Amino acid sequence: MGIVIQVVIPLALKQKIYAKEIKMEISYIRNLAGRLLSFDKFKHVIGVEALVRDVAPLYGISVEAACLAAVAHDLAKDLPIEEQKAEAQARKLIEYPEDLLVPQVLHGRLAALKLQEYLGAVDQDILNAIAYHTTGRPGMSPLEMLIYTADCAEPERSYPGVDKLREKLYHDLVEATLAGMEMSIANLQRLGKAIHPLTRCARDFILEAKNKEA
Repeated sequence: MGIVIQVVIPLALKQKIYAKEIKMEISYIRNLAGRLLSFDKFKHVIGVEALVRDVAPLYGISVEAACLAAVAHDLAKDLPIEEQKAEAQARKLIEYPEDLLVPQVLHGRLAALKLQEYLGAVDQDILNAIAYHTTGRPGMSPLEMLIYTADCAEPERSYPGVDKLREKLYHDLVEATLAGMEMSIANLQRLGKAIHPLTRCARDFILEAKNKEA
């Protein structure tokens, strides 16, 4: 029998290898987004990445995970809506009847799926942050809340209240997420558009958690 030699890689070295790998993945997906998206949508993606890079350390969130989610979150955004609906149905990504009534929410789930196809194994928290960045959902992780709110508040966004939302993001992640949801719901109500049940449930989940803490 041959001699079996076990090589023990120090944790610090493993962390350096992982950091290098994910940085390469971020660069690859950023370049891919640049090819798949219109100029304005890609500019938005870069804005989200810049914001999460700045904010993630304030809440102990991995900067690399946040940046990967940021550059990937809109990978499917420029697909025609009918194509998004057809692919989502074929991939069994429809979770609610409202998914087809408000198909603008589908691109997040499709983007998460595409990221898996491009990179293989991807942390589930990153995939969730991408999949639910337009609706939110009950029990969101800090990374999910960051991507949701940064999508609403990145520097290129310009609408009443966005500056306050952006400022809030630097001070209280939960409050900023709640504010973003409240603004989204109010805007959809004003426009007479359907509100996805996940957004209402996510908002109510945060409110209930706050009430329990009070």
